[in-house]
Amino acid sequence: MSVSLSARTTDAAVNRVTPELFRRWPNPQALSTANLRELEEVIHSLGFFRQKARNLIGAATRLVELYGGKLPREMEELTSLPGIGRKCANVIRSQYWNLPGITVDTHFGRVCRRLGLTEETDPTKVEYNLRERIPVERWNEFSMTANLHGRRYCMSRKPNCRECPLNDICPQYGVADI
Repeated sequence: MSVSLSARTTDAAVNRVTPELFRRWPNPQALSTANLRELEEVIHSLGFFRQKARNLIGAATRLVELYGGKLPREMEELTSLPGIGRKCANVIRSQYWNLPGITVDTHFGRVCRRLGLTEETDPTKVEYNLRERIPVERWNEFSMTANLHGRRYCMSRKPNCRECPLNDICPQYGVADI
């Protein structure tokens, strides 16, 4: 469930808290009975820790009660879990079962808009728009590549256009206020 902790924080921050989180609550059964205040203390550094703690306990409880403690595969079942939206569900599906999915996060959306692949800003609309343009067998790879590109070259405030390997095809290259 660490993917649900990633909202509005860095992967590095999540990686710092997950060892203790999984040591104390190694499975959905244990997490479903966690003390809310104790869980909040463990994940406090991530921000939005109160809501994230409630979501973790709620998702673990739902996993135990409805799915026997096993992670479901289907998008609808995953997104029914507290704290799991389409982005997290696509990450789970692609990384856990290697099922195709387009994972739209902040970096992905920004890169795709700047490259002119979509004009959409709503993550679900971006996902569905790009499903039509990218072959299904490339969805997972494309998602990871665009995300990493956004972190390395196409940052929000100060993109590194000069070193970007896509600057020759990017319609935003050289535009002063991107």
